[in-house]
Amino acid sequence: MATAIEDSMPTRDFVTIAACVVGLLTGIGVVLFNNAVHEIRDFFWDGLPSRGASWLREEPFEEVWQRVILVPVCGGVIVGMLNSLRSSLQAPSEGMLSNLKGALRPLLKAIAASVTLGTGNSLGPEGPSVEIGSAIAKGVGHVFEWRGDKRLSLIASGSAAGISSGFNAAVAGCFFAVESVLWPSPADSFSSLSNSTPMVILSSVIASVISEIGLGSDPAFTVPEYDFRSPSELPLYLLLGILCGLVSVTLSGCTSFALEVVDNFQRTTGITRAIFPALGGLTVGLMALAYPEVLYWGFENVDILLESRPSVDGLPTGILFQLVGVKILATSLSRASGLVGGYYAPSLFIGAAMGMAYGKFMRSTLCGPNPLFHLSILEVASPQAYGLVGMAAILAGVCQVPLTSVLLLFELTQDYRIVLPLLGAVGLSSWISSSQSKKRDAADKLDNFKVKGNSQQPKDPLYQSQGVNYLAVSAEASDTADLCKIESSLCVYDGSDEVRNLAERMTVAQAMKTKYVTVLMSTAIVEAVTLMLVEKQSYAVIIDENGSLVGLLELEDIQNFSRVARTRVMQNEVDRILVSDICHLKGNNCKVWTATPDMTVLTAERIMDAHGVNQLPVVSEHIKRRQRRVLVGLLDRECISIACSAAAAKEFLGN
Repeated sequence: MATAIEDSMPTRDFVTIAACVVGLLTGIGVVLFNNAVHEIRDFFWDGLPSRGASWLREEPFEEVWQRVILVPVCGGVIVGMLNSLRSSLQAPSEGMLSNLKGALRPLLKAIAASVTLGTGNSLGPEGPSVEIGSAIAKGVGHVFEWRGDKRLSLIASGSAAGISSGFNAAVAGCFFAVESVLWPSPADSFSSLSNSTPMVILSSVIASVISEIGLGSDPAFTVPEYDFRSPSELPLYLLLGILCGLVSVTLSGCTSFALEVVDNFQRTTGITRAIFPALGGLTVGLMALAYPEVLYWGFENVDILLESRPSVDGLPTGILFQLVGVKILATSLSRASGLVGGYYAPSLFIGAAMGMAYGKFMRSTLCGPNPLFHLSILEVASPQAYGLVGMAAILAGVCQVPLTSVLLLFELTQDYRIVLPLLGAVGLSSWISSSQSKKRDAADKLDNFKVKGNSQQPKDPLYQSQGVNYLAVSAEASDTADLCKIESSLCVYDGSDEVRNLAERMTVAQAMKTKYVTVLMSTAIVEAVTLMLVEKQSYAVIIDENGSLVGLLELEDIQNFSRVARTRVMQNEVDRILVSDICHLKGNNCKVWTATPDMTVLTAERIMDAHGVNQLPVVSEHIKRRQRRVLVGLLDRECISIACSAAAAKEFLGN
């Protein structure tokens, strides 16, 4: 039936219609999810105000402490049981049972997220909203057995729909799909982006409309009144961006540390995983006794921080700074314990607290009745302006989606004046957090490497002479893995699960090509170009007289040399230009990163990604220490794509 429908219209049109259906279903799913969160919150917090958790500061301690502790714990108990049930569905099965399990797992995760949030635990709903959209997209793709670009476009559409309906911000949803799905995908970036753009836009718009119908047209949080005084305060926003970057690093590092501690504790004690969500809920409840704002209460708590509700008093600067640290701790423990939710809402909360505290501090320091420093040329804007910028800066730093963060705040404020401070703060925060994460991952890898006595470092002279930085490659992969652990909705598409699994199982020897252009250092460059033209290849492997690898010559190298030498070399001298001349001009003698036949294709791809190359010569690893590197093949991205596609087709046919 599905095949008949697909064959009745052009493929691109059919995939676009499918993306619209994904947007529609995602919008409905997110509406149901948010309504479930509200119903659960009303059930557990029956009779309590809905104006945010700060009201608990006004209540007598003896009247509320039991509920503040027990409600998050009850949520943790339920989530623990749901997690155990979801884990039991991971067991392999076949046929309809496998499809049923595949549909139940995301459903159970969404229910667990609604219970987590409804009982006030310190996570957010936008991550689960994205996962709802991606799960629907994967389901539609599975029905029509779509892979590659079609599947990528659908998942991008589902992710855009999730953010669009979660924040009621269609433009931000589109950019989120580009940053989190399309750009990181291994497919051709320009092709995937151009083909998916209409689908992402339509899906995002449809989901936003459904969200407005089901949840109302109000934005996720109330934008306060704020002002901008003068361009002279831009350095203050840049300083805020630096501070937000450091806070983002702290949140990410604290979460990674908490995850590691919980994993080690569970392995050491053998305690079942089902207990940990209840312990996480207990921790959140105890923190909420002193800082009730850490409880998830929709975005009402963010409204209180931004002082966008006139009936509620704002919090003093000291409390705001304390909330930044407490919220980081509560969110990290919630994630590590197994509670289910996203990091977008906590990031926005932390950013609002940080920005408001910073704005109040700067205003009292520079423009207060008794300023510590008086600068006549500097007028400090209202703290709300810094609060809004801080929200975007923390979101960009933690989740590494800077464009989405800027567009989200701009879409909600609809104020062009905020763009320049936003761009500066978000850019600095994202840069600091990403660079610090890579340094931390590389240091962790180096520590592990030293502890294990260098047992994982290949001792083959091939690796030493080439200087392949396997720690850097591992750090790149670890950086991505850590981000996925913190916010799983950022990794809803990892280059097709099936192809990835094949790349993990397939060796380089199975994917490499054995026919390629080879040249010597003494080969004339005209002859090298002719060989490339005949074989329709953009590179040639440089070997010596014994057939051992020397380096790699790319057509781009020849073109760059031609531009430099055009005014210096006479036409009758062109035939005398050798491959060695070009390699000498490059300054590295055309040295190249290499792979070995027994290496997995996935590892080879990571080496390519880490060093920005598209092909790796394959050299034998069974060589003696004083011998040269024996060339046995060549691996490029086209080889990998063809080999994985052929292997997937072979598995599908059952051969």
